[in-house]
Amino acid sequence: MDSHSDIFEEIVRLRQLGVPTALCTILLTQGSTPGKETMRMLVRIDGTTLGSVGGGCVESEVIEIAQKVLRTGRTETKSFSLNRKDLPESGLICGGQVTILVEPVVSPRLILFGGGHVSGAASRVAKECEIQTTILDDRPEYANSTRHSAASDCRSGSWKELVESIGSAEHQFVVVATRGHQADLEVLQAMAQAGCQPRYLGLLGSKAKKASLERVLEDEGVPNDFIQSIQTPIGLPIGSKSAGEIAVSLLAELVQLRNMESPKESRIQALATD
Repeated sequence: MDSHSDIFEEIVRLRQLGVPTALCTILLTQGSTPGKETMRMLVRIDGTTLGSVGGGCVESEVIEIAQKVLRTGRTETKSFSLNRKDLPESGLICGGQVTILVEPVVSPRLILFGGGHVSGAASRVAKECEIQTTILDDRPEYANSTRHSAASDCRSGSWKELVESIGSAEHQFVVVATRGHQADLEVLQAMAQAGCQPRYLGLLGSKAKKASLERVLEDEGVPNDFIQSIQTPIGLPIGSKSAGEIAVSLLAELVQLRNMESPKESRIQALATD
């Protein structure tokens, strides 16, 4: 099996896990270069790699670019001149030039628990923002592609089964928007028990609703870190009331979170405007 097959098999595996990944491909070379055209390197969200685009300081910089691409979701292309003048610390004397494409191949996903109007609107807005969505509901009629054609994935089952299906969700955006308080509580309980730690965890509803559910979770001994990670209300503060407006405010917050240098920085900026 060649290295390209290994890379594409890893992309498939990581896509199933929802782990963000960037693919780096040599598009063009001129002169003498250590890397050759069509060589590829896969960069995972944790900085580990598979494959190579030639090694050395160029590869180190490409990994940094890949980390940025994973945050922003935007493809980048960069050319490198392989000489001591442009890269004085590299020791390179080949004198060639290499152009590398860095593109996200597995991007953060929005996982919506509940297949109601807000989730439907959110999946449509998310598609315009190039964020894939998964809609999960315990009722099959509310979790299917006929009802939610903009969603990339729809699944039904018990809340516990659905929570288990998303794993740790550490790189994903998760919003709990079921049909009622009890179902919301079941999802949050299952997430806490499963050790889910999403990049963003939102709960549709008011601060009063969150306080009520928090008391139950605290009484059950759910870790405070998990409880404090729940964001309510969801979205940027634009005075939203309708399902469409809530979807716009939510995706605005998620796009801001995706495009900022760090989740903490993004959340601080969002709160500053509240």
